Amino acid sequence: MRTFDEIFELAVARKGHDALEAELQFPKPRDEIAATPDDRFLSLMTKCIFQSGFNWKVVEAMWPGFEAAFDGFDISRCAMLHDEDFERLVSDTRIVRHGPKIRAVQENAAFLSSIIEEHGSAGAFFAGWPVENYIGLLDLLQKKGSRLGGNTGQYFLRFAGLESFILSGSVVNRLIAEGVVAKAPTSANDKAAVQAAFNAWRAQSGRSLTEISRVLAMSID
Repeated sequence: MRTFDEIFELAVARKGHDALEAELQFPKPRDEIAATPDDRFLSLMTKCIFQSGFNWKVVEAMWPGFEAAFDGFDISRCAMLHDEDFERLVSDTRIVRHGPKIRAVQENAAFLSSIIEEHGSAGAFFAGWPVENYIGLLDLLQKKGSRLGGNTGQYFLRFAGLESFILSGSVVNRLIAEGVVAKAPTSANDKAAVQAAFNAWRAQSGRSLTEISRVLAMSID
């Protein structure tokens, strides 16, 4: 496995140093994540779910309608959605009328409610999660949340500002090239190997998982 500096130089050779640095993304400060209102996490989860497999721009353009239809993604209200609410929502032209994804709003509101009950707020929970076990947070979203596995959960955490990596095709190809995994990581062992590699590159570079993820993506032809 190459060092981070060696991979960085591969990315520089492709993009140029200034262009590479300009394309890097950075996580939010932990205190900013902690101060994020609970409803914003449910809103963002929902947006990522509805954008998955659909035209992102269409969902973005409709988002004010989503906010209105789901009462600003108030956690308590969304957690208590009942059959009459679902019947109304699947006919609501302000949103994308996809029954299982609409149901996921209620399920994820219940998921966040349990987090809030235990940690005081969703922001405190996400801000306090250890970076060294980011894979564990992805696993939690997949197991306890609704429709938050795979890229959906990864994009949610990235857009929420957490220090994170996204296992895009380019990132996976770099991980394969470095001998970290032989294919897209799905097993517990492969996921642990990916986390260990990112942790090593983070220690070497002093950069965030977010930055490292972008560098890996841009190091591949």
